[in-house]
Amino acid sequence: MLKTRVTEMFGIEYPIIAGPMAYISGAELVSAVSNAGGLGILVSVTHPTPQALREEIKKTKSLTDKPFAVNVTLLPTLHPVNYEEYFAAAIEEGIKIIETSGRSPEPYMKLLKDAGAKVVHRAARIRDIKTAERVGADAVTILGYEAAGVPGMEDVTSLVRIPIAADSVKVPVIAAGGIADARGLVAALALGAEGVLMGTRFLASKECPVHPKIKEWMTELAETDTVLIQRSLSNPSRVVRTDFTQKILDMEEKGATLEELAPLISGQNRQGAYVTGDISDSTISAGQIVGLIHNVPSVKELIDGIISEAKVIMQRLQNTGLGN
Repeated sequence: MLKTRVTEMFGIEYPIIAGPMAYISGAELVSAVSNAGGLGILVSVTHPTPQALREEIKKTKSLTDKPFAVNVTLLPTLHPVNYEEYFAAAIEEGIKIIETSGRSPEPYMKLLKDAGAKVVHRAARIRDIKTAERVGADAVTILGYEAAGVPGMEDVTSLVRIPIAADSVKVPVIAAGGIADARGLVAALALGAEGVLMGTRFLASKECPVHPKIKEWMTELAETDTVLIQRSLSNPSRVVRTDFTQKILDMEEKGATLEELAPLISGQNRQGAYVTGDISDSTISAGQIVGLIHNVPSVKELIDGIISEAKVIMQRLQNTGLGN
């Protein structure tokens, strides 16, 4: 047991959370994380209807009796999405932990609070986590520049982001970006966070439902093998550097429009790559921590290893005299 306000709030053994990944964070991975003592987060965005989300929640419940969360990403979409229906589906299926990202959860906060849900809001800017706290979020997650997915436009690393976030809000802070092992966990806790959120590290795990070729490929990547695309759209996304992503960067440099870029940055392309292992026509999200990935363990092996190694680190620090 590693006790923080995050573990107590969510009823979990360790303050380790698996970040929601589109087309990946389904019942198998989420239940594996929760069963191992962490908190899995089920993705809603890749489910075409609230009913489909309900079915995935039921499937997850059949695989674990431990707490897990549901993420709802509040962003503009090509087709109108009734987010309230997705929140309602999660609540009606008994979910008590909701993670939001994208826009402020304020319009839905009464619905969530009336249902007794704990709300965690994830953002890349300090002002956004402060807003989330003000409108009632129970915890916040701050993203550093190193993170996969959408780390924001401000290019501030986790080493700086985390303590500023901890100083800026009173609710528990969860650190995301640049964390993959026990060293990252201990560092985040030392910087004021009360939990960590990891995505890329769980991508390279046995329970992750992506093609084995992609997992093995990730073990060969260095920390310099990612790049930010979509900066020209003010929506940067960290992905693995490939010939395909270089093509996107070249188009952006030449002033390509969203309409021109859309076929290349569509998440549907990524979904296909995860199934086939063919990355020739898709972007693959990954954080800079790919440079720390050298194996593909089970989720339990990964989490157990982080906790046992964290204890060794703490003992080493105490031996320096810091614990006296």
